[in-house]
This record gives sequence, C-alpha cells and structure tokens, in this order.
Amino acid sequence: MAGAGPPDDRLPAQRASDAERERAVTILRDGAEHGRLTFDELAQRTELAYASTTNAELERLVADLPAIAADAAPRTAAPATRSPRRWSVAIMGGCERRGRWRPAARSVAVAIMGGVELDLRDATIEHDELVITAVAVMGGVDVLVPEGVEVQLGGFAIMGGNEQDHGNAPVRPGTPVVHVRAYSLMGGVDVRVKRRKDAT
Repeated sequence: MAGAGPPDDRLPAQRASDAERERAVTILRDGAEHGRLTFDELAQRTELAYASTTNAELERLVADLPAIAADAAPRTAAPATRSPRRWSVAIMGGCERRGRWRPAARSVAVAIMGGVELDLRDATIEHDELVITAVAVMGGVDVLVPEGVEVQLGGFAIMGGNEQDHGNAPVRPGTPVVHVRAYSLMGGVDVRVKRRKDAT
C-alpha cells in the first residue's frame, strides 16, 4: 500500500500485576533459601520488585535465578521446637561470623568477658524468621543486619544495656524477620543496621 511504512516495534512495556510481583518475590526468596542470594541481596531485590511497574523490570531482577514451579508451596516460619541451633561462644576472647554463612533458624550467641559479632548482611537465610538468643556477661554481642530488615529486640539488661539502631530505611516487605532476645549482665547487646561496604 502506498505510503505505508514499516511496523513500529516500539511498543509500550507490559505493565506488571500484583500477582507477577509476588511471583518474582517468591523466586527471590527461593533463591535466598538455596544460597544463591545473600540476606542483603534479597532485601534489595525485594524492594525493587515491589516497586517495579513493568514485567521487564521484574525479569531483570530474577534473570540470574532459576524459576520455581507455579504451585510450589511457600516457605513457612521456623518451627518453635526441634529446630537446629547454631552456637557462637566467646569466653575471654572473640567470635565472628561474617561473609557467606548460613545461620540456623534459632541461634545462640554467648559472650563472657569477650565479644561475639554476627554479621547477617552476606548470610543466606532459609526461613521467614530468624531467632537469635544473645547472652552478654561482662562482654558484648553485636548483630549487624541489612537496611530495610525488620528486627524485634526483647530481653533485659542488668547493669548493662541493650540497644537497637532502626536505621532510616523503611521495612522491605517479603524479607525475613530477625528476633533478638537479649540478656545482659554488666554487658550489652547491640543491634545495628549497616550497609555493605560496596553499597553506594
């Protein structure tokens, strides 16, 4: 037909639905469960997934992760009993867990005249909840979490102090919740939000 030009390939990007965002978040959480994403990466990508407006944006977030079955069962919270525990103990010394490590659903940190540091930023989290029981006797326990992660601090301190830095970033939906049960005697437990060194 005279005057007809080539078809216009510049079609608008397809808008993402709420269900597609949830599926992307499920893929991200499945990737974290299998050690493909760190806690910090999961938090960052989850925030971006919920803010995405097109399918192309969602696809970029999960492009390096395998898809999961559409009817895959969601993860459940850690069971209240019979769950494995990981102990971190420092007696007149130090204990650090950082980098790529896998915390148990229920962890115990004990510092007696020493210090324990649990850095969760590069850890891989397998459950919807992580429970940390921190005991500091004339010592200190530091728990570092990524930005945007919900942390619930409870417990008590006698002649010491338990402190929590909430950070400035809002809680990112879809990320695991960290429960810290802090018990201090002439010591302290600090929960701090800390960005990765390579974050911009």
